Amino acid sequence: MTQAPSHGRFVVVPAAYVFLLRGSGPDTEVLLQLRQNTGYMDDHWAAAAAGHVEQGETAFDAAHREALEEIGVTDLDLAFVTSMQRTRGGEPIDERIDFFFTARSWSGEPRILEAAKAAELRWCRLDDLPEPVVPHERAVLEALRTGTTTAYSTFGF
Repeated sequence: MTQAPSHGRFVVVPAAYVFLLRGSGPDTEVLLQLRQNTGYMDDHWAAAAAGHVEQGETAFDAAHREALEEIGVTDLDLAFVTSMQRTRGGEPIDERIDFFFTARSWSGEPRILEAAKAAELRWCRLDDLPEPVVPHERAVLEALRTGTTTAYSTFGF
């Protein structure tokens, strides 16, 4: 758990998420990974590629890097979906800012490259997601399904 600095403000932790999509309308599918051995939301389905934005890196660059490192795809045609400010129900933890992207085209066949952290990759229809999905990611996937995404969203406040 990250403690608030002495000035009383939270440290904001940025992360980038990539949802690979295929198909259209009610047949739209998203590629999800089943998390394992990470210490956070293990045994939950999540974006196939996601991770912290590193110092000196943009969220856009982090999305490209994570997609290469985690599922071996390059040349993603990223589309920005939302930035999500989130916390955990008022608990004294760090606040997060998550940048969500989708991609409908890329080079390479997605595959698990970090087998210790991902048990499975699966294409899932947006209207028939497996259980459980990481809650804040489920909120974005639901907004994608219903066409109700907004440039800014919150979770946990």
